[in-house]
Amino acid sequence: MTTTDLPVLAAVDGSTHSRQALDWATREAVRRHLPLLIVHVMPLTRNVDEETRRREADELLAASVRRSELIAPALRPSVLAPLDFPAAALVSLGRDASMVVVGSRGLGGFRSLMIGSNSLATASMASCPVVIVQDGGSDEDDRPQDEGAHTDIVAGVAADESSEAVLEFAFATAASRPGARLRIVHGWTMFSSMLAGGPVFDRETAAGSAARSLAEVTSGWQERYPQVEVVREPVNGSASRTLVTASATAALTVIGRRKGGEALGLGLSPVAQTTVTHALGPVAVVPC
Repeated sequence: MTTTDLPVLAAVDGSTHSRQALDWATREAVRRHLPLLIVHVMPLTRNVDEETRRREADELLAASVRRSELIAPALRPSVLAPLDFPAAALVSLGRDASMVVVGSRGLGGFRSLMIGSNSLATASMASCPVVIVQDGGSDEDDRPQDEGAHTDIVAGVAADESSEAVLEFAFATAASRPGARLRIVHGWTMFSSMLAGGPVFDRETAAGSAARSLAEVTSGWQERYPQVEVVREPVNGSASRTLVTASATAALTVIGRRKGGEALGLGLSPVAQTTVTHALGPVAVVPC
């Protein structure tokens, strides 16, 4: 299997949030012409015997396949039920996936928390993009939800080479959605301009420098994806605030996560953490 054939992995646990993630993953697999792998991680617990745990896992996976088939009858997903800690299993399986799709919270998640610990841990450590699907439906309505009216893909980028992976994922996502517009957002401040060796006191000059930096970072991508309409948005102010606001009218918000920091316990950057925990729509966290 080549890297372009790696499956979209949907994590399910029976919660409303994971069902919404499954719906999103099913549609994304169809759009990208990729296989779908539905995974239920059986938790390591002594409260349930092995036979019961396996039976419940089989029932959940069978129900998940039926739900997926309501959206894409021809997709024919595969299923897997490893016995492990959820985040550890998803990070491991993510090495052979094009992306991992999780709900914002799982079973037993506190309603006061905007994102669950397993979703956050997976996004912080996986070697592939992780899409966190925020709660957008009613707990009482178990039917697959229609896709929202929003079509924009929003990508938050830094003004350096670390944004290549983010741009690659964002452009590919936009290209798979006919008519989608890609908004590339770069937040800058006078302080960040100073750190980059740019203008320090002249705001207008700093704004021009930020616009040029964004143009340089994104140059070449339009030629690779001529079908994608691109809007570049250098924004003076908080990048995370801008991305959270943009997520309300986006089909997907794409942000980067520096690889290597997870070994030191650093996890997500402040911008990524804020965007993931406060976004109003699905967020893709891309290792870069």
